[in-house]
Amino acid sequence: MNSKNIFQMLDMSNRASLITGGAGHIGVEMALSLAELGSNIILIDKDFNGLQLAKESILNVFNAQVVTIAADLEDEQSPSKIASIVDNKFGKVDVLINNAAFGGTTVLEGWTTTFAHQSLSTWRRALEVNLTSAFALSQACISLLNQSKSASIINIGSIYGFLGPDLSLYEGTAMNNPAAYAASKGGLLQLTRWMATVLGPDIRVNAISPGGVARGQPQAFVDRYVSRTPLKRMGREEDFKGAIVYLASDMSAWVTGQNLVVDGGWSVW
Repeated sequence: MNSKNIFQMLDMSNRASLITGGAGHIGVEMALSLAELGSNIILIDKDFNGLQLAKESILNVFNAQVVTIAADLEDEQSPSKIASIVDNKFGKVDVLINNAAFGGTTVLEGWTTTFAHQSLSTWRRALEVNLTSAFALSQACISLLNQSKSASIINIGSIYGFLGPDLSLYEGTAMNNPAAYAASKGGLLQLTRWMATVLGPDIRVNAISPGGVARGQPQAFVDRYVSRTPLKRMGREEDFKGAIVYLASDMSAWVTGQNLVVDGGWSVW
């Protein structure tokens, strides 16, 4: 049997990669990375204007087909609608990246507050976007994934999907670490293992768990975070390019059910 060389393993020409949360910081970086390898891109987000900016940023650099679909993943009808649009356009999905996340905001009631005051409504919203939508969209896209000869699902988790929070990081800031975020991301990692077992050998399923990414957080938080990170900095969007390329391409053809932690060593301590 002739083996592929490294460049052939990285070639994603004529493949279709679907990314939820495609207008977000990491979503755009992932799309650019896969487009650079030749993949066509489907971006899903509820931010219509953000989708258009993301599409422009890709087309300004790479010759790829880019399809944008404005959809709210809290709507249970969205997965089937997305799958139908993609089917009509490409007839398959080679890579499905469940990246959309409900992170909440500091002004959302019942989110960045003490455990006693975290609300059921925000709990339900977080689970709906972070966990249920990944299940529903993966399910809706099964027939499309089965049309691929190299299907890969990548779920974007978090270090807080397998670690407890250090609440001292947030002292003196408006930030916090809601239970719903941790529970939904932990569930997503277990869903990854479950799907890897059930959907193999035709579909590989893996996860990436990012550590903290610099997004203009209060300096006190940044200093505390960096002090306990072996690589002594917070993450940048470009830090996830290698992980995405590895798990999406044939570089990881014999890898499934794994959680690739990209956190500067945070979880080592």
